[in-house]
Amino acid sequence: MAGSVQDRQGEAAQRYDVFHTDCPARDVVDHVTSRWGVWVLISLRSNSLRFYELRESIQGISEKMLAQTLRALVADGLVWREVEPTSPPQVTYGLTEFGREVGEPLTELFDRITRRLPPNSADSADSAGGG
Repeated sequence: MAGSVQDRQGEAAQRYDVFHTDCPARDVVDHVTSRWGVWVLISLRSNSLRFYELRESIQGISEKMLAQTLRALVADGLVWREVEPTSPPQVTYGLTEFGREVGEPLTELFDRITRRLPPNSADSADSAGGG
């Protein structure tokens, strides 16, 4: 079984040269690690969300940037999009299996970083009655 995994890894290495500018895998990495791509994947890690819920969950993102980021992640197969034919249409987004696989280490990275950071000074001021 380990041989088959190595064979598949070897095939992937032959098909994709991630250091070459024309590599399609490089585009996916660029979309995932873009300013907003990481936050979209982390926001969708627990459940699917409607567009406005995603926008509210990611502070600082504009509707235009959220739409562009989602379009790229859907095209890459990381996020699925479902449109309910209502007026206005209700659009829901969620992670595909591939998106969950890619998002898992990002979530772990985020969790590791937040565990190592000192307490948030704004949170400390709020809890001390200063906020």
